Amino acid sequence: MAAAEALPVVHAAATFAMFGVGWFVQVAHYPLMDRVGREAFPGWEVAYADRMGLVAGPLMVVEALAQAALVLWPPAGAPAWLGWVGLGLVGALWASTGLVQVPCHAALARGFDEAIHRRLVRTNWARTALWTLRALVAARYLLPA
Repeated sequence: MAAAEALPVVHAAATFAMFGVGWFVQVAHYPLMDRVGREAFPGWEVAYADRMGLVAGPLMVVEALAQAALVLWPPAGAPAWLGWVGLGLVGALWASTGLVQVPCHAALARGFDEAIHRRLVRTNWARTALWTLRALVAARYLLPA
């Protein structure tokens, strides 16, 4: 498989993986955080953030780099605007992660706070929606010209 053919596949793999991780976190994981227990929660949150970083961090970097490459080298038959839409969605995801979710996790690492937990669950719906849109973008790149 040539590099030009591999790029949309690598992009889709990273994006589809984050789509799955995002929905799992939103539906199953974040809502259950309040059941960890107040005393154990800070240590649990730190361990969670470290491990999630090992999963999501590399996938997000690959996804972003692949999307940027698709802007520069779009596959035959893919509209040029699709790359820019995809890149905009990546930017929105990174902004939400860095400006909203990471600060929520940092606050929760100091101890469980019900209001912060609710904010994390509520605001993470935006990321879930963005990764759903990203999956549609990735799927479009895989369609034949």
